[in-house]
Amino acid sequence: MASLQDIRHRIKSVKSTKQITSAMNMVATSRLRHAKEAATGNRPYAEKVSEVVHAVAKNVGVDFSHPLLETHEDGKKLVFLITSDKGLAGAYSANACKAAEALIEKENDTDFVVVGRKGVGHFKTRGHNVVREYTGISEHPSSESARDIALDLIDLFKSGKYREVEMIYTKFISAISCEPQTERLLPFAPLNPEDEDDLHVEYIYEPDAATVLGFMLPQYLFTVIYAALLQSAASELSSRMNAMSNATDNAEDLMDKLNLHYNKVRQAGITREITEIVGGAEALK
Repeated sequence: MASLQDIRHRIKSVKSTKQITSAMNMVATSRLRHAKEAATGNRPYAEKVSEVVHAVAKNVGVDFSHPLLETHEDGKKLVFLITSDKGLAGAYSANACKAAEALIEKENDTDFVVVGRKGVGHFKTRGHNVVREYTGISEHPSSESARDIALDLIDLFKSGKYREVEMIYTKFISAISCEPQTERLLPFAPLNPEDEDDLHVEYIYEPDAATVLGFMLPQYLFTVIYAALLQSAASELSSRMNAMSNATDNAEDLMDKLNLHYNKVRQAGITREITEIVGGAEALK
């Protein structure tokens, strides 16, 4: 049986852990509010850009060509994955990595561009080729970072080495819910005929639809990536907030159990000492 001193040390250790997880929960909660506002505020703009680009694509001629529309049949698949730089965020990064692994069709056929140390470490230790890695931006994505990533993806696709680029990010649904999403980035594909029925707006193009689409495709890619980074940042912080909240609650439960155990051991010790005193007094009679 553990001594009273051992139990006191355990209670002190759990109390210190609780203070840390509680502080991390408050920090994540504070940051989540700003991340949620950024993700929510960006969503209408990203949806409108997507709507405009697909509307323009609907009106270009069949002879229109652009480097971001070309198909490279002999190339590899490139997966752009967004994970976290830090741990203690529950299964946030693990779920994103699992979704990315599902896109691997065969060995040596898929390369990765990864945001976040967790994703970089996950795939490098498993022998996969990470051609680009971005760290230090997962919690605080900026438009400049998104533009740099978009330009790198465009250059990689234009090289002809990759037949397609797919993106894995985590969509923020609510403070207690988020889920990985898969989206094809390149080559750009217009909407299916049944989806085009939702596009009712008519635009006047100057000088023409093909020129406008050629200009907007890189901007569309940048917008989609920036929106995904904002969604993932909000998802990471919500996952960390929930994980730290659960850890704090578990620490409280453990402290209650340890205090109860401490009192039982202490009471047993007192009872034993009383019994020994009574036994010694009886022996002296």
